[in-house]
Amino acid sequence: MTPLDVVQLVLRILLAVALLVMGVNHFLPKPRRGMRAMIPPAMRRPGLPSPAFLVAFTGVCELAGAGGLLTPWPVLRLVTGIALAVFFVAVFPANAYAAAHRDRFGAVAVPFWPRLIAQGVLIAVVLFATIPF
Repeated sequence: MTPLDVVQLVLRILLAVALLVMGVNHFLPKPRRGMRAMIPPAMRRPGLPSPAFLVAFTGVCELAGAGGLLTPWPVLRLVTGIALAVFFVAVFPANAYAAAHRDRFGAVAVPFWPRLIAQGVLIAVVLFATIPF
């Protein structure tokens, strides 16, 4: 195992633990209520999935991502990394909505620009951790 392999493995484990914790939070009553409230009004229209469904679905995505990061198959890890990058882009509107309403969401509402930068860094780390070299 090369030093790069070790770094990627450590990053995948850390990311998987974080995704596992966040995924589980999607199913705990208090965090789930807060996450439902973070769904922007534009996504609360007839014909679109309900906020409750979106929170549950994103929780399942995070749990699946945690598992995919730890799989022994490089191709599946790469697919997981790409899927997580797309996922992080897809959930950003909820984070941006929370950032715009800090009075309502408190500490979870990271200001927009730091959150956007952190989201970009997170995507880069996930891709780095899952690309086979």
